[in-house]
Amino acid sequence: MPMTGTIRVLAVDDHPLLRAGIASVINAEPGMTIVAEAADRDEAIAAYKTHHPDITLMDLRLSKGSGVEAIAAIRSASPAARIIVLTTFGGDVLALQAFKAGASGYLLKSMMRTDLTDTIRLVHAGKRRIPPEIAATMAEHAGEDALTMRELDVLESVALGKSNKIIADDLKLSVHTVKGHVQSILAKLEASDRTHAVVIAFKRGILEQ
Repeated sequence: MPMTGTIRVLAVDDHPLLRAGIASVINAEPGMTIVAEAADRDEAIAAYKTHHPDITLMDLRLSKGSGVEAIAAIRSASPAARIIVLTTFGGDVLALQAFKAGASGYLLKSMMRTDLTDTIRLVHAGKRRIPPEIAATMAEHAGEDALTMRELDVLESVALGKSNKIIADDLKLSVHTVKGHVQSILAKLEASDRTHAVVIAFKRGILEQ
């Protein structure tokens, strides 16, 4: 059994080496310990139910399911769960999705060695933690019109290099309608052209890499 006052942590990441790295950081810190690891959404939900950790570290991109889905499921079953996103993706859209699902903190993996344990302590104390650069990006795009589901379909096809004609055939739309969606996408993302729109979409987490 862990010592009284020890912060018990669940690490969720589909890369074993990264989980090992997380565990080495956590277990080397006084007053913290890794109690379980999980590689995908379903394992994360099951591990949380079994171990009820104080803090869950959650990657967003998992080989099976998504981190956002896991966060939502865990928080639905346990509203007091404290979850920190630990990811390589700094996009404002992904961060917003994670916080809406119930995350309390957001940390880039590049910050793990310097900021992870402090972030765990902050969130464990009931506070929230958002890196300033991600908070700034979220604020910059707050209030913007989100892409519609159909616009996302079109953008995904654009990212695959498909022409308007092929997109129209695939989605059973007219070429004129597809052109209208593309123009709306460019306007909402403030993109200069189709390629620029795709770059922005990947950077902000609108499209998955």
